Amino acid sequence: MTSPQIALPRRSFLASLPAGIGLAGFAMAEQQANPTLAPHFPHFRPRAKRFVHLFMNGGPSQVDTFDPKPTLDKLHGKQPPGSLRTERKTAGIMRSPFKFNRYGKSGLEVSELFHLTATMHADKLCVVRSMFAEVPNHEPSLMLMNTGDGRLPRPSMGSWLVHGLGSEAQNLPAFVVLCPSGLPVVGVQNWRSAFLPGSSQGVHLDTAQADPAKLLENLRHPSARHESLKKQYDLIATLNLAHQARLNAASPAAAALDARARSFDMAYRMQSEAFQTLDLKDEPESVKKKYGTGTHGRQLMLTRRLLERGVRVVQVWSGGGQPWDNHDGLEGQHRSLAQSWDQPIAAFLDDLQQRGLLEDTLVLWSGEFGRTPVAELPGLSGRDHNHYGFSIWMAGGGVKGGMAYGGTDELGFRAVEKPVSVHDLHATMLHLLGFNHEKLTFRHAGRDFRLTDVHGEVVQDLLA
Repeated sequence: MTSPQIALPRRSFLASLPAGIGLAGFAMAEQQANPTLAPHFPHFRPRAKRFVHLFMNGGPSQVDTFDPKPTLDKLHGKQPPGSLRTERKTAGIMRSPFKFNRYGKSGLEVSELFHLTATMHADKLCVVRSMFAEVPNHEPSLMLMNTGDGRLPRPSMGSWLVHGLGSEAQNLPAFVVLCPSGLPVVGVQNWRSAFLPGSSQGVHLDTAQADPAKLLENLRHPSARHESLKKQYDLIATLNLAHQARLNAASPAAAALDARARSFDMAYRMQSEAFQTLDLKDEPESVKKKYGTGTHGRQLMLTRRLLERGVRVVQVWSGGGQPWDNHDGLEGQHRSLAQSWDQPIAAFLDDLQQRGLLEDTLVLWSGEFGRTPVAELPGLSGRDHNHYGFSIWMAGGGVKGGMAYGGTDELGFRAVEKPVSVHDLHATMLHLLGFNHEKLTFRHAGRDFRLTDVHGEVVQDLLA
């Protein structure tokens, strides 16, 4: 699927529209001119048509979650071999303080940290234990996982999916980001649209707020009267259309006005109708109890509601900053973080399955990298960043369940068996969503860009 830089040949059509057509008419014209806003078909029949990314930002430890390494018990406290190169000096090899067990018919080994998720869903999980990234730093690794490039501003994966698949949501953004307590490292660059149309950018909701009116600033207009809102936005739309007719259709100003008008349109529709979607008060008490009372329970209940209403992509963050970046006190911090996620994830996957959504929803659990099997100085308390080997898992959407793919060395430091790059992961996920990753392109600055750039291969062994 190839798109021009900006779909623009519509100035004369817009100029001919009668005054006062309102934002609904403007949105319809935009949808005709910009196919990103309308649902359309990918390259081939997809296994999944929506995507959820559970982002454990900060870097969860693979050897404490999904990659058991009994050798660490034997070598605890000893210095690692010289071939194990880390960012900083170490205090020695550190065993996992958590017990691993086998779960499900598959016997998949998972840490006690995710006991409930594994007990209920081990046979649905496709664990990749041989992931690797490029550098051991948060900023470029976050950008690599989210945009496919660790250095230059690029469109996020969510934006690529909206660009390729369009939206089925009527009064909600196609791409929603649920991140509590501030923005993560590098902020909105994690979900930006960059040179893709602005309608494909993620919309951030601060899910630390239980009050739906506070999830997004000004979600509720001071005037609760729909009629008065309609008049205001009709006037804005009329002025925008008049201004549009005077602009050079190929100018940056025309593109900026397009994006601004679409933002006004989405704001109007969200203020008038979206509040009900974001308000969890009508969820049965049994469902609320199932998800738990914490922030992540609210996030995943809200995620399921968004998916049911046609939202294409939802990214769910652990929080602002780097919650999983546990350089010391790892045992207590990882345990607390996992406890806050385990019940909601188990409930979410169960809910998707019961409602018939899991089959065509691809769920990804990941951080931006993993952690070292050795501890940082001065004691055996925490782990440093590790991009050489880490674990992720996927569920639903056409992946094989109940399996662990690839492997790290005996210490869990480096991917050595069937290594999978972030580009390979992206290529595989795009394949499940119906795209040839080499053909989902966008022409910008004289070249065709894609999420995987010039890299990536589909990992066929992960496909059901």
